[in-house]
Formats: sequence, structure tokens, C-alpha cells
Amino acid sequence: MARKRWQSNSRPPRDRRKRPPPRTRFRNAPDPHGPALLYGWHTVKAALENPARRIRRLLATENALRRLADDGVPLPLKPELVRPDEIDARLGPDAVHQGLLAEADPLPVPSIDELEPGGIVLVLDQITDPHNVGAILRSAAAFAVRAIVTTARHSPEATGVLAKSASGALELVPLVLVQNLARGMEELRAQGFLLVGLDSTGEADLADLTLRTPLALVLGAEGKGLRQLTRSTCDHVARIDLPGEIKSLNVSNAAALGLYVVSRHLRDA
Repeated sequence: MARKRWQSNSRPPRDRRKRPPPRTRFRNAPDPHGPALLYGWHTVKAALENPARRIRRLLATENALRRLADDGVPLPLKPELVRPDEIDARLGPDAVHQGLLAEADPLPVPSIDELEPGGIVLVLDQITDPHNVGAILRSAAAFAVRAIVTTARHSPEATGVLAKSASGALELVPLVLVQNLARGMEELRAQGFLLVGLDSTGEADLADLTLRTPLALVLGAEGKGLRQLTRSTCDHVARIDLPGEIKSLNVSNAAALGLYVVSRHLRDA
């Protein structure tokens, strides 16, 4: 019997091997290797005044450039004069940019052993909301916090909304990224830090603890609180006693109040 030959117009047998699905492209997805986007008056002004920040591109409206000149803000490169709607098109209509948008290199990320001894640091346990992290950075700058320690994963990028919410504090408070939070906390302990977790179910009132520096105040994600391993790694887990019916606060508000209590306690000790 003659073997059947494929004709030129015949289709070859279908390859039934499973092929990987095509890569999905998300519109406006952040590029982890791209520049940090900084927008808003306080955010961009602080970046321009920070010698450690390398600005690659500066977009500014005429009014914003005039304001920068009036405040004597140094310009490390020639700005691009644009209309407000050009920045809107880049960021979206909901971003309050006040006529300023900068593209910049990320800031250097120190390690725990590079932190100056003494003072207060904050440790963030998987707080992912960039608004909350930005607000915490702002409070940290107000209370002279030495650094914020967080995980490389399960934390927002230091760009965009986070930077805007920080209102310039991103240039003042270093972010220390660790792969494993519990191990990072043990590194802090090895450097003499007292580890105090803040949780509404804490066994002691934060104001009643015997505190000292260097001190690490550990904050958990809103809703979940401190994870069990994080909690067990702390030397103390404390609450902030509140007089009202609601006993828990938004994590950024809890950070500000906790820093106030701790700073006042250390000052009066």
C-alpha cells in the first residue's frame, strides 16, 4: 500500500503540546526598573533640594517655574515648560501635581547595619497602601525617625502616590528594604534596638512601658495587624489606650500617635 503523501495545500498535524499563555500587558503598569515619578510642589521641591537625588527630567508649568525661582530652588537640569494638561495626560486627572512632575533615579537604599546607632526607627509589617506609607513617612520626618524598615515585597514602590502622600518626607527618611522582616528585626535587636509592636490588642499601654533608645516601633497592616511571627519577635506588644468607643486607628494615625507617646516618654525619662 502506497504511503499517503502530504499535498502542498495540506495542513501539518496540529502541535497539541501546551503552549504558555501570551504575556498580558497592563496599561500604565509600573516599571520596577524605571525612574521614580515625583509630582506635587512639596514632593518635587524636596527632591530638587536633595543632593542625593538625581533628577533626570523635570516638567513644569509657567506658574510652577516662577514659584521655584521665587523660592530659590536649585534646578540641576533645564526644565521642560509644559501646560497642566500635559502633566494630567501623564499622571491621570486625579493626580494633584501643582504643575510639577519629575523623573528621578531611586534613592540609595541603606542596610540595617548602616543605620546610625540610637534614636527611633519604624518597622512596617506588610503595609501595602501607598497613601498610608506616605503618611507614615511624613510623621516619621516630623518626629526625627532615623529610618523605616520594610520588606522588599508586600510594600509599595517609593514613587507616585506614596511620594506625593509623603509630601517631601521621602527625601528625609531612609527606607531600608529587607527580604525577611523577622530576620531584619533580629538584626535590629543585635544592634541593641528594643522592639515594641503596636497593636490594639497589646497587653500593655504603650505609655506605661519602660522604653529606651535605640527603639524600633513595629506597625502591622490595617485589618490584619501584626503577623504572628512579627508579633512573637517583638520584645513587647503594646496598645494605645483610647478613651472613646473605637479602640483602633488607621495605621498612619496610629503611627503618628505612637511616635508622639514614645517621643514624650523618652524625653521625660
